[in-house]
Amino acid sequence: MEVPLVRRLAGPHLALVVQMLRFGVVGVVGFCVDTATVYGLRGRLGLYGAGIVAYFVAASVNWALNRSWTFRGHHALSAHRQWLLYLAANALGFVLNRGTYAALIAGFALCRVYPVLAVAAGAVAGMTINFLLSRRLVFR
Repeated sequence: MEVPLVRRLAGPHLALVVQMLRFGVVGVVGFCVDTATVYGLRGRLGLYGAGIVAYFVAASVNWALNRSWTFRGHHALSAHRQWLLYLAANALGFVLNRGTYAALIAGFALCRVYPVLAVAAGAVAGMTINFLLSRRLVFR
């Protein structure tokens, strides 16, 4: 007889799954903020400038939501130090995220017309590394 999924996920495994799901929900909010910022600033800054600004806006929103919901209670550092560490720890995710974004904007006319496609691909590229680094370094 197979052990029910809930029983297999009990304890620390269930907590990890819940944390990952929360991180994903926060990521969706960040994606919306990221996309809205790109669309709002692309006329003034161009797609590349808007993409850079949007990343930092979305990363800041994600940090605040992850601090208050996903990793609540894990506040060994002051808020501003934790925010800086979050940005630093997610630098690799930034390179993957915005590298994917820039490559798609440069290489595909469809992504220049619909930058949401490049924003989405970049978010997926950076998400896993951002979760692992956030969990192990920032919110411990």
